[in-house]
Amino acid sequence: MAKRIIYDHNPDGIDRRGFLECMAWAGTGVLWTITAGVPKSYALPHPDHKGSRMKDGLSFVQISDSHIGFSKEANKDVIATLQAAVSKINAATEPPAFLIHTGDITHLSKPEEFETAEEVLKGAKANRVFYVPGEHDVLNDNGRQYLERYGKETRGSGWYSFTRQGVHFIGLVNVLDLKAGGLGQLGGEQLEWLKRDLAGISSSTPVVVFAHIPLWTVYPDWGWGTADSEQALAYLKRFGSVTVLNGHIHQTLQKVEGNVTFHTAMSTAFPQPAPGTASSPGPMKVPAEKLRSVLGVTSVNYAPGTRSLAIMDSPLEAAYASGAATAQIAIDNFSFMPSEIKVSPGSTVAWTNRDDVPHNVISTEKRFASPVLDTDEKFSYTFQTAGVYPYYCSIHPKMTAKVIVG
Repeated sequence: MAKRIIYDHNPDGIDRRGFLECMAWAGTGVLWTITAGVPKSYALPHPDHKGSRMKDGLSFVQISDSHIGFSKEANKDVIATLQAAVSKINAATEPPAFLIHTGDITHLSKPEEFETAEEVLKGAKANRVFYVPGEHDVLNDNGRQYLERYGKETRGSGWYSFTRQGVHFIGLVNVLDLKAGGLGQLGGEQLEWLKRDLAGISSSTPVVVFAHIPLWTVYPDWGWGTADSEQALAYLKRFGSVTVLNGHIHQTLQKVEGNVTFHTAMSTAFPQPAPGTASSPGPMKVPAEKLRSVLGVTSVNYAPGTRSLAIMDSPLEAAYASGAATAQIAIDNFSFMPSEIKVSPGSTVAWTNRDDVPHNVISTEKRFASPVLDTDEKFSYTFQTAGVYPYYCSIHPKMTAKVIVG
C-alpha cells in the first residue's frame, strides 16, 4: 500500500488525510450527508436520517453488484439478498428520491436476469432507478441489451448526467473493451463529453460521479482502477465538493483527496477478498450466518446550504462474532464501524481509533468505559452476559452504536 501513499503526515506509512480507508465488510448502507462542508459516514439507521433536515434535502440510495443469476457456494440465493437490501431501504423513515445502481445488475447478461432485478427493485420506495453497466451486464453483445433497456436517455455507450435539488449527477461507463488483467477505461469520446457537460456547471455545485469500476487505483494487479480516470478527475478539480461512487470490488473502501471523496460499495450478492490478500479476486465464501453482514446498499443524503456529502454504511444483518474470536470495531471518520455487532457470551470486542482525533468508548449504562483513545490506540472489553449494550463517544456524542450479546 505504501506506493500509493500521497502524503505521509506521520512516519508510519499511513496517509490518513490522503488515503482514508475503511475495510469494514459489515456495511450495507452508506449515508452521505453534507454537513458544514465535511463528508461524514454514519451506519444505518442513524438519527439524522429521520430528522426534518433530511426532508428538506435530497436522499438517494446506491445498489451495486446484484449479480442476479449467480448461484454458486458464495451465495446460492442472490435474489433473496437483493430483496433484503430493498427491505433495508424501505425501513427508512424518509424514502429516497431515487436509486442508483452502479453495475453488475446481472451475472451473465441474460434477459431473464435483467427482468428479475427490475422486478425486485420495483419494490423499493423510490421514484426511479438510474443505472450504469458493470462488465457482467455487457457480456457477448458489447452492451446492446443493456442500452436497449436503460440507455434511452444516455449518450454513447450509456453515459449521462442530470441535476436534482442543486446536486449534479454524472453516470460514466468504464467497463467496455476491457483487456485481460487491465484497468477500466473511459475513452476519449466520453471524456470530451464530460468536459462539455461540466463546462456550464458552477464550481460551487456539489457533483456526484458514479461508475462501476473505481475511478481511483485501488489495486492495479487485479484491474481495480480506471486507466484514464486522471483526466476525468482533472475536470473536477475546480468544484468544491465531488463525491465518486463505485462498485465492482464488493467491499467498502474510502479515499479522500482534496475536494474529492471516493467510496466503493458492498455487493448485495457476495464479498470479494481485500486487495492482495488472495491469489485473485472473485466470490469469497463466508459462513452462512455471516453472509448478510458482508453485503449491502448505500444510502446518500444532501442538505441544501452545505457543500459536501456524507456516507453511511450498514449491513443487511449485524456482523456476528463467535465466542472464540475477538470482534473488531474501527473508529473511523467519526463513526463506529460496524455500528451494530452480534457476539456470543464470552466474546471480546476490540475498538481501534483510526481517526486523526481522539475518541472514547462509553457504555450508555455505565457497564464499561475506555480511556481517551488517540490515533491507533485500542480498547477491548469481554461481554459475559447476554443483552444489548449501547455505547457512544462522550467527546463526540452523536457517535453511537451497540453490541448485541446472545
